[in-house]
Amino acid sequence: MEEYSTFGRHVAVDTWGVNFDILNDGEFLKDRMVEAAEKSGATVLSVQYKQFDPQGATVLVLLSESHLSIHTYPEKGFAALDCYTCGDTVDPQVAIDYLLEIFKPERIFDKMLKRGMEGPIEVLK
Repeated sequence: MEEYSTFGRHVAVDTWGVNFDILNDGEFLKDRMVEAAEKSGATVLSVQYKQFDPQGATVLVLLSESHLSIHTYPEKGFAALDCYTCGDTVDPQVAIDYLLEIFKPERIFDKMLKRGMEGPIEVLK
């Protein structure tokens, strides 16, 4: 029987102080998220996004390696970014760093987790 590993890295980032117009443009966010996934070396399978009324957006990029997502609250200047990739060929931090360059948040709170190992989730950063 072949051994299957679910090892992966999961980067979760809260950003504060991001421009309202950036966070309130679902189409713009969708395009940047796909670019971020491609820069990380991930394979994009599908993309869904929802522009909320009166403001806010959610984008989900389904990857062969897992997912990249964002949920925005433009009225608070807040966005929650999340990238999980299985295996070790795609670096989720590359995708996140690309988005942070675009968003230019005033404050960032981030964690990188090691996923899929037996036992407690290991925090890498």
